[in-house]
Amino acid sequence: MIYPFNNKTPQIDSSVFIADYVTISGDVTIGADSSVWYQTVIRGDVNKTIIGKEVNIQDLCCLHQSPAYPLVLEDQVTIGHQVTLHSCTIKKGALIGMGSIILDGAIIGEGAFIGAGSLVPPGKEIPPGMLALGRPAKVVRPLNAEDFADMTRIVQSYKEKGKIYQKIQQDHQKNE
Repeated sequence: MIYPFNNKTPQIDSSVFIADYVTISGDVTIGADSSVWYQTVIRGDVNKTIIGKEVNIQDLCCLHQSPAYPLVLEDQVTIGHQVTLHSCTIKKGALIGMGSIILDGAIIGEGAFIGAGSLVPPGKEIPPGMLALGRPAKVVRPLNAEDFADMTRIVQSYKEKGKIYQKIQQDHQKNE
């Protein structure tokens, strides 16, 4: 379900896979080769949401903003299952682990990894290339080559999986 809100209609590149039961409304932009998975909600009804290229937003995520800050996801970001993002900035190549919450004004540095179930409080900044986890999230170590390789693999995997699902979706619609 894609809805306009206050004369703002989501701008979604034609290469983006959007799963069934996703809701996207208002001032939302999604770049090429991204994917938005089942039962995710992206509401752009308070401020803008900008989602870059090759971003994967996995099942059951909630993305929203406050008047003070837009929500920005740069290119090649991975957002794990059941993540809540609110008016934060996620820099290129970062990964947000399942069930995490990132709040207003927080900045997740380029290539950073937020461990599953973490809470990044308002205004907190996680440096580039670091693993942070906990409630509240604390930096625990720099990422290594194996971590970066796995994060790159996940981005590529979801890009490919999105293309497969997009074709399945198109074939299914033709056969209805």
